Amino acid sequence: MPPLTQPNAARDIWGPCGPEVLGAFPTPARVTITCGKITGTLDSPYAPGRGGVRLQVLKAGTGPIPLVVVNEVDGLPGTVYAARLAERLPAELMAKFSLVGIDRRGTGNSDAVRCVPEEVRFGLLDADPRALDVEGLVDQARTAGQQCSIALETRLPAIDSWRSAADVEALRVSLGMDRLHAIGHGEGSRVLSVYADRYPDRVGRVVLDGAPDPNEDAVVALEGIAASADATFAAFADDCAKRSCELGANARQAFTEVLNQAASAPLATDDLDLTPGLILRAVHTALADRDGWPALSKAIANARGGDPSALAALVAPLVLETEDVPATFDATLVTRCNDTKSRLSTEALVAASKDWNTRYPYFGALTAEWLAVCSPWPVPSHPVTTPTAPTAPPIVVLGTATDPLTPLSGTERTAQQLATATLITWQGTGHGALGSSPCATEAAQAFLLTGTTPRNGTVCPP
Repeated sequence: MPPLTQPNAARDIWGPCGPEVLGAFPTPARVTITCGKITGTLDSPYAPGRGGVRLQVLKAGTGPIPLVVVNEVDGLPGTVYAARLAERLPAELMAKFSLVGIDRRGTGNSDAVRCVPEEVRFGLLDADPRALDVEGLVDQARTAGQQCSIALETRLPAIDSWRSAADVEALRVSLGMDRLHAIGHGEGSRVLSVYADRYPDRVGRVVLDGAPDPNEDAVVALEGIAASADATFAAFADDCAKRSCELGANARQAFTEVLNQAASAPLATDDLDLTPGLILRAVHTALADRDGWPALSKAIANARGGDPSALAALVAPLVLETEDVPATFDATLVTRCNDTKSRLSTEALVAASKDWNTRYPYFGALTAEWLAVCSPWPVPSHPVTTPTAPTAPPIVVLGTATDPLTPLSGTERTAQQLATATLITWQGTGHGALGSSPCATEAAQAFLLTGTTPRNGTVCPP
């Protein structure tokens, strides 16, 4: 197991955090934060090894050893996620480590992607997935790809997980670390898996919390998300009934009523008119936060009663942009489509959409849309790296039994694929076990602090 050593010859990159970093997110009350910028190599296929990309980083805490945090491309910026995570981790861990979050290339304050015109973005996200208008979706996606190709030029194919792993390596060098100690959250775990494959002799102690399915077949990977998202909604509905929530005994029926209302006439707010497509995305996002379920049930109930503002707030970051803050959809589109090699025919897209809409009635058709959105993508499909990291040190992988974003089945496949991985499964619900499951958090802490590798197959109670 690689030892914990303090940084050597670290670059002086830290200073006060400007308002653009945390934006509307509150500054952590109990954690010291500083910010900085580093430069990565763009490494476009059109100019290999050349070009630059400015990357925003944030340090949370004062522990002597940096612990890099990589979040998912469609979630909070990595800097903000690290600041929030620092408040949830045990004090013993934070005494030894400081968390260093990085905004992935193309996100947050790391040369954020802005390439999809607003009307095209809404065209992609507004439609009711249950209508199964695959051809219309593909047409909108083709326009989005064309506009991104024009706006980003040679940057377009350089925004992916492979090159994001090189950005993490640039951060390790800037921090003066002999080896990278890191946490990957959700889809961010893919970046660290690629890192372990590319730089195995630089891997230190790495924890992957909710790793995405590494299967190169997007149909297999996405169907797992559809199934797990519907299972999570079922758990939410059962929880709602048990605590006598605002939706009554049948949260499924209440949610369907809201979707049908929006299908008849969008639910208007000051900033957004909520269609079924936007409502489904809002709820899918909110299901990931188990602690936020009471707020979600209230938001759905309020929407049914004529006030959809809380649901709109959940989905607004995805679709709305300002001069200072980009819509998160653009970077998600570019990264996800660059990361997948699946380009399906219209017939295959229609078949998957119909099948999933029947078997997973809430989120099946919504999830299938990603198959259609990436099918006309202008970047040539290329084989996705399937990391195995055969010579890397032990890696700990945390899976959650009912996770709407990174299903346990995919996380298990990641653990099986990585040669040195150990899997811990939390029998809980939500997105990610770290900071939510005491058992999984304690095991991860012991691994990070002492190098104690947990028993493979460890199961943590709900």
